[in-house]
Amino acid sequence: FSGADLADGSCAHPTISGRVSPLLPANHVTMTKGTGLVHTAPAHGMEDYSVASHHQLPTDCLVDESGYFTEAAGPELKNKNVLEEGNEAVIKMLQAAGSLLKEEKYVHSYPYDWRTKKPIIIRASKQWFVNTADVKAAAQDVLKKVKVIPTSAVNRMLEMLDRRTFWCISRQRCWGVP
Repeated sequence: FSGADLADGSCAHPTISGRVSPLLPANHVTMTKGTGLVHTAPAHGMEDYSVASHHQLPTDCLVDESGYFTEAAGPELKNKNVLEEGNEAVIKMLQAAGSLLKEEKYVHSYPYDWRTKKPIIIRASKQWFVNTADVKAAAQDVLKKVKVIPTSAVNRMLEMLDRRTFWCISRQRCWGVP
């Protein structure tokens, strides 16, 4: 049958009793990139987030900043690292529910952190975007008071700050300046 036959359908969640998930079309899912029937994780990727936003689905994030399942993921997964024991726990949960059709080793193409060489888990986080001249002016004033070596880097940083149209205030990572 074709994917269109599944439109407006739904499926039962394999491990959460009573939870039903809608079957939704998505332009980024094609037969050359997979089966065409995939899960949607709105808090873990831009394409999934776009689909969820279009269909007014929640973007719950069940993974914390350190890569561990949160309490919202349930007692079987809470505090387990998603790329380590959490993965094994999910497999056991699917087996117990009689919902695991096949298991095999697969090398996933995760994005990697250039510093640690470890996989990066993409996850939604709260951020604040501001677009004000006051913030830009304050940042430039503060930068002028910083001793930068070599001094030529200051002008480059000031020019970069001047071209910035939006500012994302985030505590996800520590950033340095030249």
